[in-house]
Amino acid sequence: MRLQDLIDEASALPVDERALVVESLLKSLNPIEASIDEKWVEVAESRLDELDSGRVEPVPGDEVFRKIRSRLQN
Repeated sequence: MRLQDLIDEASALPVDERALVVESLLKSLNPIEASIDEKWVEVAESRLDELDSGRVEPVPGDEVFRKIRSRLQN
């Protein structure tokens, strides 16, 4: 089977099946590393604890993006 035939066949799949094909291909390029995932979970839990305790104040997303756009324009 030619590569283009494979691409054409995959493109004809329903959206949910195409998403699975893409996800599988991406995983084959970037294998999951459990230790990295565990570190991200630790960071996420720590940040959630900071929010829940009131040690940090959340910033609305539109404000964050406004500041980023402003910095990029300067």
